[in-house]
Amino acid sequence: MLSAVPEVLEKVERMFRLATENKDDWWEVEALYDLTFAPGREALSSYRLREGVRPVADLCLTVRDAYEALAGVIRYWPVVVGDGQHACLLLGPVAVHPTHQGEGLGAFLMRESLALAKDTGWGRVLLVGDAPYYQRFGFEAAPSLDFPKPVNPDRILSLELVEGAFDGVFGEVGKVH
Repeated sequence: MLSAVPEVLEKVERMFRLATENKDDWWEVEALYDLTFAPGREALSSYRLREGVRPVADLCLTVRDAYEALAGVIRYWPVVVGDGQHACLLLGPVAVHPTHQGEGLGAFLMRESLALAKDTGWGRVLLVGDAPYYQRFGFEAAPSLDFPKPVNPDRILSLELVEGAFDGVFGEVGKVH
């Protein structure tokens, strides 16, 4: 899945504390998202799939530095594909505080959360993002999936955590009710 430089990951694991996001983290996490993304981030189509839906709490992770400052965060949301019979994870957003960018935290959050998703029984993951960045984690274009508009179809990416998980899965990505 991820071929990272072991020395970098070892350094990240020594210098930062990974934890499941809890209710007391909410304001700090939202502030980090506001800082790292455009002010209109909630106008993106992926937010339509998140509105009124609880994230998959066990997969929402935070990374804190030695001073307990929030350095990075990742969240996952449940969605359905096609006829509503295919459960899937929607990854995002993932954010790293500007003062910690370039330290391997984004890759660390991706690696840890995807392994956790697989270990807890999830087979499929979707995201809207830059293919050159996410390809190193195994994501690839998902031309058979229709995401709510507006979205650039080239940015819809999928990952099988279980081989064959997307076989026969196509159509509209929808909100869990």
